[in-house]
Amino acid sequence: MDPLIPFDGILSHQSLQNPDFYNWNIVKMRYCDGASLVGHPESEFKNGTKLFLRGQLIWEAIMSELLSLGLSKAKQALLTGCSAGGLATLIHCDDFRAHLPKDATVKCLADAGFFLDEPDILGNCTMSNFYHDVVQLQGVAKSLHKECITEMEPSKCIFPQQIIENIRTPLFIVNPAYDFWQIQHILVPAGSDPDGYWRRCRLSIQKCDSTQIENLQGFRSSLLKALSKLQHDKEGGMFINSCFVHCQTWMAETWHSSNSPRINNKTIAESVGDWYFNRKVTKEIDCPYPCNPTCYHMDFTQPS
Repeated sequence: MDPLIPFDGILSHQSLQNPDFYNWNIVKMRYCDGASLVGHPESEFKNGTKLFLRGQLIWEAIMSELLSLGLSKAKQALLTGCSAGGLATLIHCDDFRAHLPKDATVKCLADAGFFLDEPDILGNCTMSNFYHDVVQLQGVAKSLHKECITEMEPSKCIFPQQIIENIRTPLFIVNPAYDFWQIQHILVPAGSDPDGYWRRCRLSIQKCDSTQIENLQGFRSSLLKALSKLQHDKEGGMFINSCFVHCQTWMAETWHSSNSPRINNKTIAESVGDWYFNRKVTKEIDCPYPCNPTCYHMDFTQPS
């Protein structure tokens, strides 16, 4: 772990960079358990090795500490996270709400954590199998919604599409339609491209040919379909842009700056602020790639 972490984007104390939340109390929870703070196995002895997989207990301990320091008196609160932290936000959202005063405004913002339960380009269930192994190893089922795990395989219940079926707290999803992490690990994991046809496309969307773009558009359609419940939720919000990126709330360049990605001329920060403070309904869905010239595209083919 880096000894120092820059607080940029939604974590920034600069009003120009973070107009709605710059003067809030901010806590960053270090992510270290490998299962979005929900690990809680029956036994920590595996093959003679001690594995300490206690994400759920870490979450509970951190919350207990913060509540004792004043969070229990909060008037406004926002739980947010990116990637695995975005998934943790979804899983713990209602529990976070339950710990705070009933008259407080409490909402959740998940950034780049809406991982899809989709087959890869060879038709293999790579991500589903991965989640199954994580759930089994870390005893995750105890932290998932009870109705879901009685109706289906527990590993299915850790996918956001199932989680949002049961969330009662107002929720906002920030996700690129062409999330490079999902493209590289769900749609085209390295093992599904032995001949390297996707090698350059996996590293830069601008290097994709027309057939590959067609596959990516199908992946985008799957994301929008998975989000259909939230689209009809009057308290829900979303910002789904057409960028090749992953995690946009914690960087000034993508959260709120002169060069930030925009949909309908609004940055992510402006959209989230409008939703949190009930200024207006915010459900921004971008047109398909390559239509948005404001996008911030990662390009891993370029030397760093």
